[in-house]
This record gives sequence, structure tokens and C-alpha cells, in this order.
Amino acid sequence: MKPETKRYTTTVGSRTITIETGKLAAQAGGAVTVHLNDSIIFAAATMGGIREGIDFFPLTVEYEERMYAGGKIPGSFFRREGRPSTDAILTARLTDRPLRPLFPNGMRNEVQVIMYSLSADAENPLDVLAINAASAAVMISDIPWNGPVAAVRVGRVDGQFVINPTFAEIEKSDLDLRIAGTRDAILMVEAGAEMIPEDVMAAALEYGHKSIQPLIDLQLKMRDEVGKAKREVTLALPDQALQEKVFARVSGPMNDLLDKPLMKMEFYAGMDALLQNLVAELIPTESAKVRVSDEADVETIPEYAAPGTPSLVAVKEAFAEAEKKVVRARILELGKRPDGRAPTEIRPIWCEVGFSPRAHGSGLFTRGETQVLTLVTLGTLSESQTLDTLTPIETKRYMHHYNFPPFSTGEAKMLRGQSRREIGHGALAERALLPVIPGKETFPYALRLVSEVMASNGSSSMASVCGSTLALMDTGVPIKAPVAGVAMGLVMDGAKYTILTDIQGTEDHLGDMDFKVAGTAEGITALQMDIKISGLSAEIMKQALEQARLARLFILDRITETIPAPRPELKPHVPRITIVKIPSDKIGAIIGPGGKNIRALQEETHTKIDIEEDGTVYIASTDGVGAELARERIEAITETPQLGRIYTGKVVRIADFGVFVEILPGTDGMVHISQLDSERVEKVEDVVKMGDEITVMVTGIDPMGKIRLSRQAVLEGWTIEEAQERDSRKSGSGRPGGGRPGGDRRPGGGDRRPGGGGYNRR
Repeated sequence: MKPETKRYTTTVGSRTITIETGKLAAQAGGAVTVHLNDSIIFAAATMGGIREGIDFFPLTVEYEERMYAGGKIPGSFFRREGRPSTDAILTARLTDRPLRPLFPNGMRNEVQVIMYSLSADAENPLDVLAINAASAAVMISDIPWNGPVAAVRVGRVDGQFVINPTFAEIEKSDLDLRIAGTRDAILMVEAGAEMIPEDVMAAALEYGHKSIQPLIDLQLKMRDEVGKAKREVTLALPDQALQEKVFARVSGPMNDLLDKPLMKMEFYAGMDALLQNLVAELIPTESAKVRVSDEADVETIPEYAAPGTPSLVAVKEAFAEAEKKVVRARILELGKRPDGRAPTEIRPIWCEVGFSPRAHGSGLFTRGETQVLTLVTLGTLSESQTLDTLTPIETKRYMHHYNFPPFSTGEAKMLRGQSRREIGHGALAERALLPVIPGKETFPYALRLVSEVMASNGSSSMASVCGSTLALMDTGVPIKAPVAGVAMGLVMDGAKYTILTDIQGTEDHLGDMDFKVAGTAEGITALQMDIKISGLSAEIMKQALEQARLARLFILDRITETIPAPRPELKPHVPRITIVKIPSDKIGAIIGPGGKNIRALQEETHTKIDIEEDGTVYIASTDGVGAELARERIEAITETPQLGRIYTGKVVRIADFGVFVEILPGTDGMVHISQLDSERVEKVEDVVKMGDEITVMVTGIDPMGKIRLSRQAVLEGWTIEEAQERDSRKSGSGRPGGGRPGGDRRPGGGDRRPGGGGYNRR
């Protein structure tokens, strides 16, 4: 029997969104489809049992971009979806971030949220639909959760905010803001912008949060009408008595340690020593040996356990909670941060450019114990990335990649390719710099930037933005303005709070907010925010934005002290690109059959040539001579003969009435015998032979494209008007030929051929 389908519809902004459930995936914990016009996202949420032996919540959120949704066959060799695209990975991260904080603390059950694209209309972005689908699926499932959350996209077209803009509207917008939150609070923000002021961004955040309310109402209605009863789960809750005991024993030594501002490794070493002393004190010696060395839990080795002995996991959790309390209390009550800085103080900065002599540009940015080296490569537009996704965007000429190796945090780990975090940080830096990258019309290059994190103690993504600005200016890329980024934090307890500038790793881990802001002196270009608490007020948001603006200006000063502006010239080993515009109907002449002509031209001139459909030709070469030769050859191939222009061409055919001269590749015209010389010519071969090069003027082009040439006009220095007048006087009624100026010199005059007419063979 066909199941009953329930449909719920609401209006968000001016768009109608429908959530449907009951038709698909009946055995999942909860399953829905979200519809916006012809775009459909499916989401299923399911909970498994407790994963033993872990001290974290095992939530996985996956988004799989199904190419059939857009009527496409995947472009891979196997013709099926393989590794997720960058867009798919970013959508999964975007969905995970607002969902995760709302699960109960201490939950250890495996929870999985899987989303598919079922239909993509190439008009509406799918990412915010995925967040709403995931939330609705969890909301009606049997999984304990403190949702719902909802999400919208906010654009700004002609100064007006637009909710859930289409791809076409996003193209015209100076803001691309994705925001997710609950009824009362914003949980996640991801934004790119064209250097907009802080007050505009704050207004957009308020407008976006207001706009998600209908979706919150819709999900609450779904929960009440079709939601399943929530399952009982066993939570790994902390032992309050143990936590109080541990706090009493370690808070003093922790404060003593924090009174001496330490480097990251020194701080961690001090904390580790305190933990080892605590373990030795609270856990019997024999069990401590096994547990500390093998990370085993007391329940797995009962022969070593003494009555009332806490587990190693419990002791570690209590120690971490004590550290959190001590660090947060020092910030809120004393205004002291773990490294001794004041709340608004930025760590010491030093910069360098030109680190790599052969990379096209390089920038080294160091802020405290975080260091990023960014290197730039410029290529031709044909080296732009081809995108095989469900968006209408087919290529990307500016690419930013971020690498976070284990040595950057003093660790040794297996290298397994780029993580979701690395892809997300690279996308954030890319978004921050994109508004200042010059257009291909004025800077016809593909750009690849790679940010190598050499050391990290927080805010490496924003250091990547700064390092990239240095590298771009070192390359000589004429960016519109330098861009800097800073990570902001928040510690909040009730009504009391402190906003932290330039947070380091410990503050990120123990704080309530990670708020990354990048931009120029003029305004914001990128923003990313994750909040771990509810109730963040608009006033706090505005204060954080202003504090970030002042920090950004300070960092920009340090950058421009190192290199004040882009270098006026690209480095010698960077390919120079010459732009030539040709008629689009001449493209085939350059390419030739099967690409024969263009390959030969590239080999001969040692250049790389790209041609766009509108007839724009890009010639790339590190050798100026080769580029100039290629340009001349292309212009010669595609040039259209111009009336009055003088050409030097080769004689390609001889007839008794004149010669045919190839003045441009594949284009020839005729020089009548009467126009071969200043004197009378009896026989063409008396003046020219096959293969000779002669200089001629174009004196006529008829509607059929036939070209008349004159050598005499060049020899006697005629203007085009004189040449046409003399030609007309010779031809009489307009026929080529006729009398010479001043009368015919031959006895009897007139044409010698019986019947006259035709070309005058003189």
C-alpha cells in the first residue's frame, strides 16, 4: 500500500519552500525532501548504538551530489560519482556546524545524516536547502536533539537584501551570506562580500535571522504532527564529585602556570605534567602504569582496579573541565589570557616576500606561533579549473588550496590527503581574496595559490589570507586592495562576557565563539562564524565586528610595511600574456583542421595560445620575441583587407590580363596589367614572375569580396582617392581598363582586342 505523504509549505522571503515526508526511506530514523521550485534535496537521519571506548560524539554528516539531479553524466573515467566535489564537501561542513552543538552533552550513540540532491534546476543553490532538510529529518526522527535549526541565504542587489537569491541574483549581489540558527540565536555564518561595511553586515545578520523563523515554525509543526518519540540514550555525564575534587587539586597549580606566559609547547608540557601527577595521585600505581601507557580504561582491566578508582577517561575529562574553568575565569575576571595578552592585543607579526625565487610569487606571514607560507602560480586561462557540479558555474580561474601538515602542530600523523577542514579553510581564504582579484579582461591569467601552514597555534586560515595578500603583491598581481584576516573569540558567563582578538588554539577550544573576519581597509570580504552558546545578542555581534575591523587595520599596516603595493612588473619567469581580438569567424583559420595550424604556430613561436568563443586570443610566453611573432602571425591570418592599405604579397598566379597576389594568408587580389607599372606593360612576365614579392595597394573591394590591387599606385605614391579616380578614368564607363590619364599613348588609341571591352592589357 502506498504510504501517506505529508507536505508542509511556508514562504521564506518571497520564495515558497515545501518539506515532504512519508514517501521515501521509511526505515530511516527520519527522512524528508525539501523543495524549492524544481530543486529537491533528500535527507535521512538515523541513530545507532553506543560506540564503546570513545570520549566524543560520533556524528557524521554527508552530502552526496548526484549528477542525475541536473541531467548530467559524471565526467570521471568511471562515469559515476566518486570523490565528493569541493562544493559537496563544503555543503556537508555547512550542515554539520549548526546541527552538532544541539545534541545532548555526553551522547555517544552513532548518528548519521545523509543528504542527496534529487533535482537541481541550475537556478537555486542547494546548500541552504540541505541544512533545512537535515534539520527536519532529525527533528521528526527518534534521535534526541535540541533543534530545530533553519537556514537562509542573504544577498544584496542594488542595496536591497534578497532572501534565497537565485544564481543570477547572486551574480549581481555584493553579498553572499549563509546563516543558520535556532529560534533565539544564530549558530553559523558563512559569507563572502564585496568589501561591505560592518554595519551592513550586522544588518544582514539580523535580517537573515528574522527570515528563518517561518522554517522554524514549520519544523515544530512537523514534530508535533509526524515526529517520532525520542529514544532514551545513556549519556556519558561527568562525575560531579570527581570534577570538584580535581578542580580543588589542580586550579592552584594551573593558575601558577598561567601566571608565567608560555609558548604553546611549554604550556602544553606544563599541563601534561599536572595531569600525570593527578593520575598518579588518583589512580593506583599498577593501574596507572597500564592506563597512561596504553590508554586503557579501568573497565577493561578489572584485575588492576581498586574499589572507587576513577577511570583514566573520567580523570582526563575532569582535568579538561578544570582547565576550562580556570582559563575562562582568568579572562572574565582578570582580563588575562593564557599567553598574557590583553583581550584586544594582537600577537607579534613579521612578514617576508620573495621567499621562493622560482615560484611566481611568495609571501610568508607569521603571527605569534602561527606561520603560513603562500605561493602563487599564474597560468593561462585554459588552466582554469573545470567544475563538474550541479551549479551553472563551469570554470574557476582563481583557486586557493590550504595544507595543514601534522608537523605544524608538533605532531606525527599519517598523511591521508586533504581533510574537510583543509578544504573549508582554503575556500574561506579564496572567498576573502576573490573580490580584489582583477578580472580576466585586464589580467588574463588563471591563479593558483597554495597556503602551506608551517606552524599553527590558532587562526591559520586568517594567516593564509594575509600570506596570500603578500604573495599576490610579490607576484605583481594588480589586486584592488590588500586583504587581512583575524579570528575573534568570546568567553561568556551569563551577562558577563569578553571578546578576544586574534585567538590562539586554547582560546578557540575553551571559548564560546570562533568568529573569523577578513577584509580590506574599506570593508568585509569574508566572514565565518560558529557559536557554541545561545543568546548571542546583536550588540555583542556589532562589538565583535568593530573590534575585528580595528585589528584588521593594524594587520594591514604590518603587511604594507613589508610591501606597500603590488610590484609594477611581473617577475621575469612569469609568462606574459598578449591579448589579440579577432573576428569570431576567423577562429577556424587559426585553429586549422584538427588543430594543425595552432599546434604548428605554438611550436614555432614557443608560446601557448588560447582562443575564446568571442574571438579573444591569449598568447602566453616568457619570450617577448615569440609572443610578438605569434601576434603578427595571428593578425596576418585574421586580418581583413582594408581599402587603401598597402601590402607586400607573393605572386601566386599569372594570367595574360594580370597577376594574382596573396596579400594575406589565404587572401589574394588581382593586379591588372595596366596597374603593374608606371609605364606601359606589354607582357606580365616582363615585370613579375611566379613567386615574386611585390608591394601593392588595395584600390577596390566589390560586394562579392573580389579585391583589386595596384602596383602603380605604390610606385607613384597615389592616395586611395587618386588611385580610384585614375582607375575610373581608365575604365571609362567603370570597366577596369580604359584610357590612361592624359589620353592613350598608343597610336589609334582604344583597346586592341577585337570587340574591345574587358580588361585593358597595357
